[in-house]
Amino acid sequence: MAVQTPTRATAGAPTRSARPETGQPWKERWAGLFFVAPFLVLFAVFLLWPTFSGLWNSFFNTSLSGIKGEFLGLQNWREMFNDPAVWSSLRNTLVFTAMSTPPLVVIALVMALLANRKGLLGWLLRFSYFAPFVLPATVVSLIWVWIYQPGFGLVNGLLTAGGFAEIDWLNTENRAMLAVVITTVWWTVGFNFLLYLAALQGIPAQVYEAAAIDGANGRQQLFRITLPLLSRTTGLIVVLQLVASLMIFDQIYLMTDGGPNYATRPIVQYIYQNGFTNYRIGYASAISYLFFVIIVIISVLQFKLFSGRKEARG
Repeated sequence: MAVQTPTRATAGAPTRSARPETGQPWKERWAGLFFVAPFLVLFAVFLLWPTFSGLWNSFFNTSLSGIKGEFLGLQNWREMFNDPAVWSSLRNTLVFTAMSTPPLVVIALVMALLANRKGLLGWLLRFSYFAPFVLPATVVSLIWVWIYQPGFGLVNGLLTAGGFAEIDWLNTENRAMLAVVITTVWWTVGFNFLLYLAALQGIPAQVYEAAAIDGANGRQQLFRITLPLLSRTTGLIVVLQLVASLMIFDQIYLMTDGGPNYATRPIVQYIYQNGFTNYRIGYASAISYLFFVIIVIISVLQFKLFSGRKEARG
């Protein structure tokens, strides 16, 4: 009677395994894909498809009705680079971003430092600082249009009480952008304040206690402990604020409608006017892609800047 001996696996022979190389069973991996499938579908339908569809439309004379027009090649792109309204709107957008981003970061940090305390005063400050952020754009715009009104507005009332002349804030070219920036800071600083406050409450109290035992005063604790530990939060807020400011539209559209004399018209409003007022979806798509590339370049430069600082600190 012959005896069968179990075969031994040779070193070079392939072996079947129920686990992938990551060590996770295949069933669990497919289950994971099943759970993320709804997000992937929505991501593809509402982000990837519009992105590629917009690029495709930029080469056609597409109208708002959805009827595909004639193929124009790069005509929309050549017209865009020769359109002075594109560059003036883009300049207004960059000016608004440069004017609004620094105060929205610095003021939010100061507000968080003031509100980072226990007791009734801390809760009152947190509510007061964050409350404007929950208001809709229409309400905020209506409030500040009345505040800026000549004759009976609060700002001009304070100016005349101090002996200064009234200013028609929203109808003066060199004042309208400043008026919109002040409104935006008052309205949106609460979001950055909330991020800073959460980061401050994540710093262990033992760090400050050890510094106090070593003789560090409040100023030294602020500049040697608090601000360095908030550097990651600051980087996040700067990136988010830059992107949000570049996409400015609501308050300018409601307060000045891009005026006076297009002095405050941002690039997003010009895209809107071409696409939904002039019915030129193809041309609006070409401008949108120019703006998209600019946002990507600014975001990459911002990321490189903060990455370089982190590597320098070791």
